[in-house]
Amino acid sequence: MSEWFKIGWLPLGTFFNVSCILVGGTVGLILSRQLPDETQRRVRKYLAGLTVLAGGYMIANGLYGGWKGAEGVVWKFLLLGLITLLAISFGNLFGTWLKLQQWLDKLGQEAKKRLTKSDEEDGNKFSDGFVTCTVLFTVGPMSILGCVEDGLGNVPTILIVKSIMDGIATMCFAPRFGAGVMLSVVPLLAYQGTVTLLASHLEFMKNEPMLLANFNLVGGLLVLTIMLVILEVQKVPLANYLPALVVGPLLTWWWII
Repeated sequence: MSEWFKIGWLPLGTFFNVSCILVGGTVGLILSRQLPDETQRRVRKYLAGLTVLAGGYMIANGLYGGWKGAEGVVWKFLLLGLITLLAISFGNLFGTWLKLQQWLDKLGQEAKKRLTKSDEEDGNKFSDGFVTCTVLFTVGPMSILGCVEDGLGNVPTILIVKSIMDGIATMCFAPRFGAGVMLSVVPLLAYQGTVTLLASHLEFMKNEPMLLANFNLVGGLLVLTIMLVILEVQKVPLANYLPALVVGPLLTWWWII
């Protein structure tokens, strides 16, 4: 599965994501009730485990690719690790300065307000479900990371994990909000499909193993932090770290290549 698979024009990772949401929403509507709190807590633990596996898989690929790209030169491999840590730090500084997390939070609140202010009660539930799931499924590092990973021709592990998480979330939301949660696949398909198609043209990253290794290392660390959010251990402003995905390759290109 080393090539970038498509079904028509649709990337495999996004297609799988859409399918999981539709299946989860259908199951949720059939159940017509919310999952018990104990079951939801157990599901969150399983999702956290899947997130750790996805992040660990990316980090392992990054370490392997970095060592292979360094051609056994120890200082290059160690420098790649230092660059990864610097990318995370500077990426967070840029993201905090740009207030990415605040802007995304406001975007979700404003969209929800505009779509629900003129609806009736039943319409409110439908719009609430649509907006809530659209923001939940499209705004976040896993969506961007997964699409770039898919577009670069790697196995879309992040999108697979994200798809399972989205499907379970839809199953939990559908009894409360109705079929509106399933309509979120439309903006998700447009957004993730576009990002994946754009990422497929990043030929310079495909041809430079150290750049790809850095992306996997930075992305893997960001995915691991999602575990803290899932388990409600700590609220992490994940969006503020997204500039690290740009800072890392730039530093790698400057110092190593």
